This record gives sequence, C-alpha cells and structure tokens, in this order.
Amino acid sequence: MVKKEEKPPYWNGRFPKGDPKGTLKIENVVASTGIDQELNLEALAADLPGTEYDPDRFPGLVYRLQEPKAACLIFRSGKIVSTGAQSIDDVHAAVELTFDTLRDLGIEVPGSPEIKVQNIVTSGDLGHPLNLNAIAISFGLENIEYEPEQFPGLVYRLQDPKVVVLLFGSGKVVITGGKKPENAEEAIDKIVSKLTEYALLG
Repeated sequence: MVKKEEKPPYWNGRFPKGDPKGTLKIENVVASTGIDQELNLEALAADLPGTEYDPDRFPGLVYRLQEPKAACLIFRSGKIVSTGAQSIDDVHAAVELTFDTLRDLGIEVPGSPEIKVQNIVTSGDLGHPLNLNAIAISFGLENIEYEPEQFPGLVYRLQDPKVVVLLFGSGKVVITGGKKPENAEEAIDKIVSKLTEYALLG
C-alpha cells in the first residue's frame, strides 16, 4: 500500500504535461462544525489521551488524529474546527472520528452535523520565474500588495473566485481562501492568462 505522503497531488493526471494546474496540492483544509451543547473541556482533556488543553494560551482543546492526519479544535461552546487535513474527504473522516469519540464518552452528538469548509490552502508552481515588480505594476495596485522588504511574495486578491494568491519570484504560488478545490484551478487559469496577456510568463 502506498503511503499517503508519497501519493502525487490529486490534480496530477487530470491536466496536460506542463499545465501548472497539474502541480496543485492541497496543504490544509480548515472546516467548522459543532454540536449544539456546551462541553466540559477539563473533563474531555482528562478523558481523551493525547489532547492539549491550556486555556491560558488557547481557549480550545486540541485533539490530534494520526489517521487521517488532522487536528480538531474543540471549544466549550460545542464548536469544532478541523485543521491540517489535506483533502475534503480527510476533513469528513477526522470530524466523524471526533464525533464517534465524543459519543463513546457519553456526549450526545446528532447524526450528521453540518461540516462547512472555511478555507482551503493550496500550493502550486507556474514553472517560470516571475518578475514581481513588473507584475505589481501591470496587475493594478488596487488588488495587489507588494512590499518586498516586509514579505518576499506578492499578494494578489481575486474577486472570482474569491481567493488570495501569493506569488513568489521562483514561480511558486500559494492560494488561500478557497471553499472548494476547483477554486485553485480557476485562480491558476486567471493568473496564467493575465501573466500571458502582459508577457510576464517565461
């Protein structure tokens, strides 16, 4: 069986060779859910092995799972935030495992609480070095933040899809704020189209 970390990004094979979309890889999916009741985090921390709970530093209890590799942040209000998963399927698996664990402790959890994806962070590679100064000028300053003395990347905010793209001189990109994996594909297409329009790619 192939180890999870050795699997190629799930976009591979869907796009022609050389298409930047083929390099896309989900780095983190953040999703929220919850159960409609208040929780005793002190008791949960005592009952759940491997949890972290230090209310002076962070108000939630951190419950780490190994398979899938993710963490569920459990709050006193009953809100639960899943972070660290690398696919939507892993988010659902992590949340369901957390619900099952709570049920085993005698906590009433409804059958299928809604899981809402808040943010998908995706990385990729355009395959060409980028002139960030030229991009900042060409793309228009209203949607650009570029202060190289503060941060080495250029921040480009798209409205459709509503995501933030970090562009680096190496050609690497990070896309954040997506609600579904396809948002990263759409963002890459728009970036490549704009870079090509201004002759800034390659």
